[in-house]
Amino acid sequence: MEGKGLEISITPEHLFDVVGIPVTNTLIASLCATAVLVAFVFVARRKLAFASPRGIQNLVELVVESALGMMEEVLGDRKLAQKVFPFITTVFLFVLTANWMEFLPGVGSITFAEGAHAVPLLRSVNTDLNVTLALAAVAVVLVQVMGVTVVGGWKYAKKFINLKSPIGFFIGFVELLSETTRLISFSFRLFGNIFAGEVLLLVMSYFLPVLLPVPFMLFEVMVGLIQATIFAALMLIFVKVAVAHEEEH
Repeated sequence: MEGKGLEISITPEHLFDVVGIPVTNTLIASLCATAVLVAFVFVARRKLAFASPRGIQNLVELVVESALGMMEEVLGDRKLAQKVFPFITTVFLFVLTANWMEFLPGVGSITFAEGAHAVPLLRSVNTDLNVTLALAAVAVVLVQVMGVTVVGGWKYAKKFINLKSPIGFFIGFVELLSETTRLISFSFRLFGNIFAGEVLLLVMSYFLPVLLPVPFMLFEVMVGLIQATIFAALMLIFVKVAVAHEEEH
């Protein structure tokens, strides 16, 4: 499907190679999202005040304390919440920034010709299934590491390897299968929602480019926030399930 010279593609567009490594428009966009977060942290740290914090520092501290408190409430352990907080928060901020970058000028609109098609230089990061799969892999690895750290390696492994009975073996296999399917559910949920939103905005801008896309853009801003929140919340819940295994068994 095409609109305004742009083709809707489910895969990211290849731009060039660096030392034999293919570089896509979503890779460049992900680097831009990372740069935005690094710049924000750098600016925020420059004006840290321990005696009388004010301005953006107050806002950041409020958000951090609220998020940490929520994680502590879910996990029931302050130290564990402090361990997972940097990872979950980083993933949340990256997903949110990547989602909202879709609305910046130039994303999807700066193009160059490649044959009969116009290829965008920047494309919304989470419309690339490779990115969402990588994020899902990070989430699954974090869950396993926290499970092994809190429960213990052998005790956690018994969740998946149970040779005491055929039923126990089958349950262990189902548990292992469920851990694997999280990669699919994590990645396709985020990819599907963000890709569908991008297609919707492109179609709306094709029919009425001035006013009609605005409500949908506001809707997609909320979708971007909701998807980032859901992704982070699921990571937190799966960590809770992993560390609670010992108590339940």
